Amino acid sequence: MKSNFFLIAFILLSSFCYSQEYEISGKVTEAQTGLPLPGATVVVKNGTLQTIADLDGNFQISGVPSGATLVFSYVGFSKSEFKVTKNETITVTLKPDAESLEEVVVIGYGTQSKREVTGSVGIVSSKNLEDLRPIKLEQALQGTVSGVNVTTQSGRPGGNLDVRIRGIGTNGENRPTFIVDGNVIQDIGLLNPNDIESLTVLKDAQAAIYGTIGANGVILITTKSGKKNSKTRISYNTYMGSQETSRKLPLLNATEYGLLLNESYANAGSPLPFPNVSALGKGTDWQNEVFDTGVPIISHDLSASGGTDKVTYNISGSHLDQGGIVGGYKSNFLRNTARLALNADLTDKLRAKANVMYLYTSSRTFSENALGSVLFNALNTPSIYKPYDQNGNPTLLPSGDVNVPGSNIGFEIINPIAQIDNTFNSYNLKRINGSFALEYDVIKDLTVTGRIGFETSNSEGKTFNKMVNYGPGKVFNNPRSSVDQSAINDNRYTFDLYAAYKKTVAENHNFGLTLGTTVYKEYGNGLNATGFDVPNNSWEFADISLTTGYVDRKAAGSYTYDERRLSYFGRFQYDFKGKYLLSAMLRRDMSTRFGPSNRVAYFPSVTAGWVISDESFFKESKFINFMKLRGSYGSLGNDQITTNAYISSLGGEGTYIFNGQLVNGNAIGLLANPAVKWEDAKKFDVGLDFRLLNNKVEIATDYFIDTRKDLLLGAVPVSAITGIGGPGGLLPVINAGDVRNSGFEFAINYKEQISDNFSVNVNYNITTLKNEVTGVRNGTGFIDGGLFGTSTTTSRMEVGHEMGYFFGYKTNGIFQNQAEVDAHPSQLALGAEAKPGDLRFVDVNGDNVIDAKDRTDLGSPIPDVTMGLNINLNYKGFDFTAYAFASIGNDMVRAYERTQNDVNRMNYTLGRWTGEGSTNSVPRVTTAATANNVFSDYFVEDASYLRIQNVQLGYTINSAFTEKAGISRLRIYTGVNNLYTFTKYMGYDPGASNGNPIGGGVDRGFYPIPRTYLFGVNVNF
Repeated sequence: MKSNFFLIAFILLSSFCYSQEYEISGKVTEAQTGLPLPGATVVVKNGTLQTIADLDGNFQISGVPSGATLVFSYVGFSKSEFKVTKNETITVTLKPDAESLEEVVVIGYGTQSKREVTGSVGIVSSKNLEDLRPIKLEQALQGTVSGVNVTTQSGRPGGNLDVRIRGIGTNGENRPTFIVDGNVIQDIGLLNPNDIESLTVLKDAQAAIYGTIGANGVILITTKSGKKNSKTRISYNTYMGSQETSRKLPLLNATEYGLLLNESYANAGSPLPFPNVSALGKGTDWQNEVFDTGVPIISHDLSASGGTDKVTYNISGSHLDQGGIVGGYKSNFLRNTARLALNADLTDKLRAKANVMYLYTSSRTFSENALGSVLFNALNTPSIYKPYDQNGNPTLLPSGDVNVPGSNIGFEIINPIAQIDNTFNSYNLKRINGSFALEYDVIKDLTVTGRIGFETSNSEGKTFNKMVNYGPGKVFNNPRSSVDQSAINDNRYTFDLYAAYKKTVAENHNFGLTLGTTVYKEYGNGLNATGFDVPNNSWEFADISLTTGYVDRKAAGSYTYDERRLSYFGRFQYDFKGKYLLSAMLRRDMSTRFGPSNRVAYFPSVTAGWVISDESFFKESKFINFMKLRGSYGSLGNDQITTNAYISSLGGEGTYIFNGQLVNGNAIGLLANPAVKWEDAKKFDVGLDFRLLNNKVEIATDYFIDTRKDLLLGAVPVSAITGIGGPGGLLPVINAGDVRNSGFEFAINYKEQISDNFSVNVNYNITTLKNEVTGVRNGTGFIDGGLFGTSTTTSRMEVGHEMGYFFGYKTNGIFQNQAEVDAHPSQLALGAEAKPGDLRFVDVNGDNVIDAKDRTDLGSPIPDVTMGLNINLNYKGFDFTAYAFASIGNDMVRAYERTQNDVNRMNYTLGRWTGEGSTNSVPRVTTAATANNVFSDYFVEDASYLRIQNVQLGYTINSAFTEKAGISRLRIYTGVNNLYTFTKYMGYDPGASNGNPIGGGVDRGFYPIPRTYLFGVNVNF
């Protein structure tokens, strides 16, 4: 009886335990941001019990059997499972699902699943932007997208950047077209990076849908918007930082300078300028005088987003204030932005979209990368001079006083401290741009979109030229004060109307057709004026209305422009079972930039793809999960030419003699070329995409050829009888150049959730590039550019060479003795006969004379290879990111060293030739005439580099501690931007360029990119 009782009790207890039910509640959030996921699904695995998270991501589910598993899911995110053992309140974080998130790609006038994309595209996500914290949006493209190279024109706050996609294809404008939410924008560097959801780079014929503005590639920028059925989310991001120069150049101190100058004078048989060198000491480090440390930068960004089932919104505002590491507030940059994005479902078929952005910037600059610029002067001013005299005023530097040792430094070099003090300018820009769109579903598969885009900006600039004396004979001395003022208004409007139709026939045949038209108008005007004699010689009174100079001493000018473009475009898409893919595009453009006979052009293209992994013969493999072969070929155009080049214009520089007196008048400015037409770009690309190891590894490879024909050249010799030989005359623009770019791209991404607490994401990309000029039909066969010293050109565009290659004399070491000099061809044609210790120039053409005919190819500023490496690690609440970029094979001209006898020098000159066998690389120092300073490969350096762009460490505090304060996510981080650059180049920045296709890579003292130490906070409410 007792045994039966225990048996019954055991059965009842087991039954009770098995049938026990629990209640689980909590919150579903996004892993990366900590934001709630409203509408997330919670379901019992292999059961019917389920619920949905509310607007705050909260959920509650009751009656869950003990031991059951809850499955949490949300579109675009990986599923998460939780085993139930008791009543519990939990927080579930869902991580983005790579396959889902990467499905949709913006391709221009529409979207497409990444699986079906048949062109070559690159994507920068908002996560990349959060990691990099770029000041200017273009910086986020460096190292993150293969085939894209970003160079810096200046590291000053607000400095310009140049973006190149797959090389330099023209001697004119190489900048890609930037399109923000369907609206063409001229300068994306002024946008707030926190407003951006993604950047999509169209690198091949996929950009043909944009016709004449697509030859240099197209970058489509999508801004952030609200999500439907989500509660208002407030996000505040801020960081502050400290800036310093990332590099200083090794210059001679005063003692080293004195010793070297004594030797230089002695070698020329002249008296020693410094009999007591030891008394000179260290002297002045002029770089320390002009570079500031601990320069602040601060950024604030506040946004709110949300939505109902009908309306979504996103509102944001930002403030950025960046000081300059050179000149302090004399080179600062301020940016304020505000933005509103509003989407509304007006009916079941009609949707409205509005996106408006406001921008205000204020900046100050000073002379950079030029003869006599601030850093040029800091590098060349002898260290023997003090920055200030005994009265506390900036020291006046001499200009060749025979009684002052170290005074032969030229008329351009002035005290850089005084130069900064006497630089006064300001530039302010106000811009508003945006778009308004309506989408209407005519029938189930047909949608018509109408969109108006606009951009209007007003800028004001002012420069005060103070009455100042920098020393005897200095070219920057100004005996009379003046003020220059300008006001510019620019306007751009775009109207798009297009229809998109999609249809599936017989289940397996998928068709798509897009037809549309675009009207683009750009117009504006500018005014500029100069007034003399500013009251009190002061910036505070620097206004033309206050100047007291004579009326006839005031100068004024103005301009206006009006350009339009009318386009029609179409795109046909077809795929069979998502396996065989085809897309064909055609665009017709008509532009007022060209004459009546050449205003219309057609730009066709075709792309195709084959998903090999879907074939029956492709056996299911755990190693290869996806494989797609794709290719594209198309024609695009470039209309970035001189305005009205097809008609003659008048200039105001003509001077004529009447009755024995010179009289100013008008003369021909630009000689017309009625036959001028579009530059034509033919783009070919073939690529192979893989996904491996359960989609953990993604690979994209491409081979591309970009051929440009009919480049627009402006350096065409014309007889002076045409009347354009005088001041203000411009040579006609003709279609006479051809360029070819080709190369390989390889990108690999590894992403894995290794454990519940640890994930890794590593991306590496590499691009090889070969650039070659294949035609220059301007009568001379070449075009020169760039400047070394005051008159020598450095660069050339010529058939068989890279665009803008360096053109000069080649050297072969140092003459060690007189016998070597006597056995070598004469170098007298270069300005002086050689002596032991001088550079030995190569007789390239073998005519036994060293002269201008021996100039040759010395290298190129275009890199042969570029690479990017990005690492992202997450462990529990910690996250670590590192971004690096490498450029290999690019050369640079060291042009920041003045050639006057007494200027300061880099410390490599301490290794100069002092006698036979002492060195074979650095020539002797002497004040006597030599040919050592003519432009040669002695001044061309390998500027290959590896840059650690960004390192960041962050920590996200557990939401269990922050939710009580209404904070869904709180992340703190610290990082360093521009941490270090590995390079052999001696200048400030091996990645800098002035932006010119012919003459780029000539370094006259580039403003270096600052190293920035950051501390920031991200808060989501």
